[in-house]
Amino acid sequence: MPVDLASFRRKIENLDNLPTLPGVVEKLSAMVESSTISTAQVGGMIQADQVLSAKVLRLVNSAFFGFPGKIGTVTHALVLLGFNAVKGLVLTASVFDIMAGEMLGLWKHSLGVSVASGLIARRLGLKDPEEVQVAGLVHDIGKVVLKVESPEYFEEINQKVAEGGLSFIEAEREVLGFDHTKIAEWLCDKWNLPASLRAPIVFHHRPMVAHEAIDATAAVHMADVLVRAVGFGSGGDQTVAILDREAVKKLGLSLTAVEEILDEMDEELVKAEDLIPTD
Repeated sequence: MPVDLASFRRKIENLDNLPTLPGVVEKLSAMVESSTISTAQVGGMIQADQVLSAKVLRLVNSAFFGFPGKIGTVTHALVLLGFNAVKGLVLTASVFDIMAGEMLGLWKHSLGVSVASGLIARRLGLKDPEEVQVAGLVHDIGKVVLKVESPEYFEEINQKVAEGGLSFIEAEREVLGFDHTKIAEWLCDKWNLPASLRAPIVFHHRPMVAHEAIDATAAVHMADVLVRAVGFGSGGDQTVAILDREAVKKLGLSLTAVEEILDEMDEELVKAEDLIPTD
């Protein structure tokens, strides 16, 4: 029987178990929106949490971002990536230990989608490709929150995937009456995330429903499908969704271009391995 939507939303929005969140994200949102706040002040706020700061810098300095020199401060990362991308990295860094420890397949999948999103964004000449890459990295945060805040439902969903041959999203809808993108939508609204992050997170399964950041959303959708197709990590099941034809048309990518992106992905996914725990 589907869960009560209103009470489940209240539970998710309270977020008792996620480290660092939502306090840092809410403070970051307020600071970013102020015209009087400097990059150094935002960087200082993040760096006040030494553990979070170290995780953000590890992500920024990983090979798949490809910056030529080492980035030693969050302020420097803000200058290079922009406020929105760093806000997404704060989200990712906050759940890094959970994904790397208990959801390694999803962490690997998310890294792969990040890499592919960046490749697609750069090929298309989209503005702020690093921001699109971060959107890819955090696109499945709804699944992480579901596992942490409602592990009993998460296990029931996994059981249906294993025994019933359902995709993860089909099993979610059967158990909950909705899926991880709805959970992500609640969080994006609560944390006041910008459209450049919100749209790809909420609409990566339905890119043409997005009203904002449509190209970025279509890029993350395509990246998600391609990474599933090559089997890098796991989104919770072994199914490969069908590419949304309208999204591909919107991006204007030919079949040859898609094949070239796949070839580039093979090389770049190797670089992403440095963020995947080996023990």
